[in-house]
Amino acid sequence: MSEIVLVVAVAENGVIGQGGKIPWHISEDLKRFKALTMGHTVVMGRRTWDSLPRKPLPGRKNVVVTRNVGWRAPGAIPATLPEIDLSYITPGEAVVMVIGGGEIYRHFLPKAKRIELTEVHHAFDGDAKFEFNRTDWTETKRESHITPDGLRYSYVTLTR
Repeated sequence: MSEIVLVVAVAENGVIGQGGKIPWHISEDLKRFKALTMGHTVVMGRRTWDSLPRKPLPGRKNVVVTRNVGWRAPGAIPATLPEIDLSYITPGEAVVMVIGGGEIYRHFLPKAKRIELTEVHHAFDGDAKFEFNRTDWTETKRESHITPDGLRYSYVTLTR
């Protein structure tokens, strides 16, 4: 069975998105996201897929979860919520990265063994949130950073 890892950036009020976009820009976090997910299967919702500036994400198997059983897009492996049993993952694949959005994170959270979290130390307005019980997790790594324009953020690895 593959390790399920959630890769998520969250504002201090739980916001992860606003109108299909991330409400902040942290270029170093985008580089970290690419490094974490490169070479792995990434699982995302259809709205997350739609928000990508470049589709599919290169160097990764792109699994897109949608309720529309007829949905297709070049470079995407469509999946529906009832079949999210990871049967589309290559046998022996060590890690599967779940990259959003909120409903997809909620679905995979009980199955996840690790969260690669970017904590954005500011509250943002948003219509998509990621909330979880932090006491279920052990923090194993933390790095604090600040953007050139003063936005503080931390990379945190959580395991259980």
